[in-house]
Amino acid sequence: MQPQLKTAVIQMRQIKREYRMDVKNAVVVRALRGVDFFAEEGEFVSVMGPSGSGKSTLMNILGCLDKPTSGTYTLDGIETSKSSSDTFAFIRNQKIGFVFQSFNLLARTTALENVELPLFYRQKEKNKKKSMALNRKQRAAAALEEVGLGDRMDHFPSQLSGGQQQRVAIARAMVNDPAFILADEPTGNLDTGMTLEIMGLFQQLNDRGKTIIMVTHEPELAVYTKRIITLRDGQLVSDKPVLDRRNAAEDLVQWKKSHALLSENYS
Repeated sequence: MQPQLKTAVIQMRQIKREYRMDVKNAVVVRALRGVDFFAEEGEFVSVMGPSGSGKSTLMNILGCLDKPTSGTYTLDGIETSKSSSDTFAFIRNQKIGFVFQSFNLLARTTALENVELPLFYRQKEKNKKKSMALNRKQRAAAALEEVGLGDRMDHFPSQLSGGQQQRVAIARAMVNDPAFILADEPTGNLDTGMTLEIMGLFQQLNDRGKTIIMVTHEPELAVYTKRIITLRDGQLVSDKPVLDRRNAAEDLVQWKKSHALLSENYS
């Protein structure tokens, strides 16, 4: 029996991004210099590199927030490099689940309503308002259950911890069943315990088959992923598997024990 071939979710070939910095176009900043990057279904990849390496530029192109100057980017079978604005909007809504450092939740909207938001933009729902409204709530509720917030659906962001708010953001990213989740420094605003919780959740989702691309500058977070690519001066200089992958759930248990001992010593 032959092994089942995995689907290529991301195929980037010779991606270049140049910015013209003056009126005469004489000053050129080459943010990306011919990057080749491929990711299969079910991968969990960290994108790393120092400031100015091209991480943010690559993330913007991966997220269809920007187009390359040259090269091709095929996402889940769709060639995006020359897509129209409407196609870009469709891809961002249907194919990519975004998770940001700052959560980006609507303050006066419940967790359930925040997760529902991406579903309002599905074009096929326009003429089925009642049935689709029920379907939206059911799908949003299921996504919140999946991230462990089934008992917090009616809470507003101000009533949730930072880790819980990021869980809502992850549920929102998953609700459209995207081709991959794109996480930009997703634990940057969280303490150690909440960081381990979120990395544990990402590992659980990845174990269930979710493809995750995470941009980070922290090596201690990258060890929870399966593969690390490193950018420098706009080029991909390293692409390696994580050989000694850590388990975030186990590390969280150990952190809680250490934290409890420290609390006892200072009490």
